[in-house]
Amino acid sequence: MAKAALPPLLKDINQRTVLEAIRAGAPISRAEISRRAGISKPTVSLALQVLLDAGLVRETTQDPGRPTYGAVFFDVVAEAGLVLGLDVGARFLRGAICDLRGDVRARQDVEVTGFDPATLVASIADLRGALLEATGLPSELLDGAVVGVPGVVDAETGRVRLTHLRQLEGAVLRDELEQALGLRVTLENDINLAAVGEQWLGIARGVDDFAFLSIGTGLGAGLVLRRELHRGRNGAAGEVDLVSAGLPEDLDPCAAAVSALAARLAAESQVPTSLVAPYDARAVFTAARSGDAVARRVVEEEARRIALHITPIAAVTDVALVVIGGGIGTNSDLMLDPIRNLLGEWLPFPPRVEVSTLGEAAVLSGALAVGLRSAADNVFANRRGAG
Repeated sequence: MAKAALPPLLKDINQRTVLEAIRAGAPISRAEISRRAGISKPTVSLALQVLLDAGLVRETTQDPGRPTYGAVFFDVVAEAGLVLGLDVGARFLRGAICDLRGDVRARQDVEVTGFDPATLVASIADLRGALLEATGLPSELLDGAVVGVPGVVDAETGRVRLTHLRQLEGAVLRDELEQALGLRVTLENDINLAAVGEQWLGIARGVDDFAFLSIGTGLGAGLVLRRELHRGRNGAAGEVDLVSAGLPEDLDPCAAAVSALAARLAAESQVPTSLVAPYDARAVFTAARSGDAVARRVVEEEARRIALHITPIAAVTDVALVVIGGGIGTNSDLMLDPIRNLLGEWLPFPPRVEVSTLGEAAVLSGALAVGLRSAADNVFANRRGAG
C-alpha cells in the first residue's frame, strides 16, 4: 500500500519549523535540523527542497576548523527579506535595517525636529530612505516596520495614549506611517520593545519570566511571562508610575524627581555639598561617586524608590529577573547593591536584579526582533507561493 501524502497543513508546519531551525542555528546540517526540530530526516529533506526552490535557504560551508564528516550545511538567504526597526526617543529617532539572519545592514540616529504626527512621520520616512540607501538593497525586500513609541498603544487601532509627548496623544500614528512608508507597520510601547530586545540579545536571554524597568526622564516597565510579551487588556501592562496612586509619599524615581530631591536635601543640609542648581541628575550621581554626603543621601533614597517599584512587580508576577535600564538605571555601581539588599529584606523570593547590557540600543533591538518574527513567516509564505 502506498504511503498517504502529508496533509498540506502538516507540510506547511514542517517547512516553517525547518526554516526556523536553520535561522536559529546556521550553519546547520540536515541531521542537526532533524534533532533540533524533532522531525525525521526524510521529512527534513522534503522541507529543505521546498525552501531551496523558493530561494529561502542555501547550501553553505561549516565553520572552519570543525569536521564535517561529509555533511551538507544550510543557511538562510539573508537578503530574502529585510526588517525596519525604529525607536522614537525624547531627543533622537533611531533606526536600523536588518536581514533575515538578524544582521544589521544599516544603522543611523537623527535628531528629532518635532513630535507632531506630520513632522514625525516625515522624519521616519526620510530615515527609512537613508537606511535603505546605505544597505544598497532594493526597497521591495522590506517586509515591514516596527516602531517603538513612549506611551500605551492600542493594538487594534494603533492609537497612542498616556504619552509624555503631548503632540502624539491620541494620534492614530500607525495608519499615517503605513500610508507614508507603504509598509505594514507594528506600533509598540518602547519599554515593551526594550524587554524583547534584552530577551533576544541582552542579559535576559534564556529567561522565561522577567521584567524590564526603565528609569530616566520617564518611568515604565515591560513584562515577559512564559517567554512572551505581556501587554495586558489595554496594552497598559507595566505602567508602574501608577504604583504610587493614592499614596501620600512621593515615590517618583525619574530624573526630574531626583533633581527636586537633591534641591530639597541641599537646602536642608547642615553639611557642605558640591550640589548646585539646577541639580542635574547626572551631576548628582557624579557627586555621590566623589563622596558628597548629600548626593549619597539622594542616591540612597533613589535606590529605595526603585526597589519600591520592583516590589509589586515581583510580588504579583514572581519573575526571575528584573533588568534595569534608562539613564538613571545605568548607575549600577551606586544603586544595584542597595536595591538588591532592600528586596532581600522585603521579599521572601526576591528576583535577580541586573542592569541592561544593551543600553540605549535595547528598544531598537526589540523592534528588529519583533519584525523578524513576522518577516520570516511572511517571506516564507510569499516566496513559497510564488514558487
